[in-house]
Amino acid sequence: MAVTNDPAAEKRRSLPVLGARALVPTRVASGPPPRSVRVSVTDRCDFACTYCRPSRNDGYADGRLMTSAWKTMFEALRRAGVRRVRLTGGEPLVHPEIVSIVAHLASLGFEDLALTTNASQLAKLARPLRDAGLHRINVSIDTLDPDRFRAVTRGGDLGAVLAGIEAASEAGFPPIKLNTVVLRGVNDEELERILLWAWERRMLPRFLEVMPIAEGAKLVADHLVTAAEMRRALAAHLTAEEAVTDPGLGPAKYVRARHDPSLRVGFITGTSDTFCETCDRLRVSSTGVLRPCLATDDGVDAGAPARAGDAAAIVEDIGRAWAMKPDGTIWKGCTEETAAGVSMRAIGG
Repeated sequence: MAVTNDPAAEKRRSLPVLGARALVPTRVASGPPPRSVRVSVTDRCDFACTYCRPSRNDGYADGRLMTSAWKTMFEALRRAGVRRVRLTGGEPLVHPEIVSIVAHLASLGFEDLALTTNASQLAKLARPLRDAGLHRINVSIDTLDPDRFRAVTRGGDLGAVLAGIEAASEAGFPPIKLNTVVLRGVNDEELERILLWAWERRMLPRFLEVMPIAEGAKLVADHLVTAAEMRRALAAHLTAEEAVTDPGLGPAKYVRARHDPSLRVGFITGTSDTFCETCDRLRVSSTGVLRPCLATDDGVDAGAPARAGDAAAIVEDIGRAWAMKPDGTIWKGCTEETAAGVSMRAIGG
């Protein structure tokens, strides 16, 4: 191995090494193959949100997959039975070939093709992404206050994000989901404002508990607002019905608006009430590691066969990774000790 004095390289090497090890209770995957996958097409991000990254200078991973390798990975996921794909990052829209990546995925015939973004680049990309075949968009937005937004994201421009959301709406995407991580003493007094702002635009707001994973582990003790607290704060606007999930579309539980049943709000726990038992997700890191769980670095490295164009080998690796899926009746996800050491940016949240 060559010796280098490049500080950036040292930072990249300091990131967690994702390998194939099993330190958690696992089950043999005797049921169906994974139907849903979250793909971190890049670990790069133009924001440095306080619950995700320690700083703007925390370094990036070596060995990110190039587009040709991603095409092999996507083909293998389709062969393995995956039906729903969500692109994440880092920030997926900083990937220079994100539109062609979406177009290739769309050509493979996945039932659902979605993307989660901070929307900083969405104003210029919303229409090209829609034309390329993207079905749905989720936007992460934690505050509607420009100064607070800049502080939480360490430099983000709220105006650019709002312009991106408007562009996505104009491009004809179905109701855009807005994801807000709620932090006590930071943005918790904005719940009603964000809710009504989203509903005025026929969008679907979703409020997330901060989870004890990565940098979030440092925030939970002082800043956790549970979903139950959030719902109480918004009770005047909501029906009293039980919150329910959309089958096959993630762990969020939704409640309808009191004044208009066609509007809803979602709540995502993960700290006060884990949802591991119903998790059907496989994750793929930006370097090609197949991860069966967000809360541990365990996984199977499929980067080499992806670069070699060997989709058949990746299909076998997917089976191996899925067999490592923790037993959700025992394992409690991001509340487990391993979660604090995971890099959120490397796996896409």
